[in-house]
Amino acid sequence: MTLDRFAPAIFVFLWSTGWIIAKYAALHSEPFSFLTIRYALSAVAFCAICVAIRAKWPSGALAWRAVYSGAFLHGFYLGGVWWAVAHGVPAGISGIVAAMQPLLTALAASVLIGERLRPSQTAGLALGFVGIAVAISPKLMQPGASDLLHAGIPLAVNLVAMFAVTYGTIYQKKHLQDGDLTAIATLQYLGALALTAPFALAFETFRFDGTFETYAALAWSVLGISVGGIALLLYLIRRGQVSRAASLIYLCPPTVAVQALIAFGEPLTPPLIVGTVIVAAGVYLTNRKAPRAVKA
Repeated sequence: MTLDRFAPAIFVFLWSTGWIIAKYAALHSEPFSFLTIRYALSAVAFCAICVAIRAKWPSGALAWRAVYSGAFLHGFYLGGVWWAVAHGVPAGISGIVAAMQPLLTALAASVLIGERLRPSQTAGLALGFVGIAVAISPKLMQPGASDLLHAGIPLAVNLVAMFAVTYGTIYQKKHLQDGDLTAIATLQYLGALALTAPFALAFETFRFDGTFETYAALAWSVLGISVGGIALLLYLIRRGQVSRAASLIYLCPPTVAVQALIAFGEPLTPPLIVGTVIVAAGVYLTNRKAPRAVKA
């Protein structure tokens, strides 16, 4: 089918626009305030889908696990990324940091669930960290201690967000193998909302300028990314093509970098380009399937 062929690439494109929306939304709203509204609308949208398809809702421990995983997969993850972008991390660099997720997942899986890493995967992990160091080196080498501090803290928060989504991914793989995926997605957004709303109330003023551009960004965040991206992911899962989507994730950093160039004029500097290539190589090595042994 045509959709089978193009769905993974469309998913990567939709997902990569999240960093552009994060930086654009920062011009019109505060990050946690925007995400609170986005999560609430996303939960409502998925709930409507559940009602329409008569999805079976999980109960008991499974429901709480869905809420808990959502706090990490969406709450800590996007909250950290959006806060970092709003505080000066370029969207292109944040996209490169995001490419570390499969590398961190492979490393966490070896520690938490006993999956052994092949030598090529170990090399991929090392390359990934080197690539990020190369890409962000100009940001960290700005003169002045205050510049270094202002650059380092948001970058550190961005990295912590990657660890949060890595943990959430491992947790979901381990504890959420059963249940309707649409209903689980609804509960996950409620978990993210329960985490993000207190941050918005405690540290922000719910600034939302209400311009057409702001509502357009919100609509794309909910319909294009939260619903459209997740719906495509669910489609890929049902068609048995999750591995194809995972194999295309290395396209996310260059896609974000090109979009940031077009939308905000963020330059494609040599360190950014070289770092992207190195991270892509690291992700490829980490996710490449082991060669099959040839039988004599």
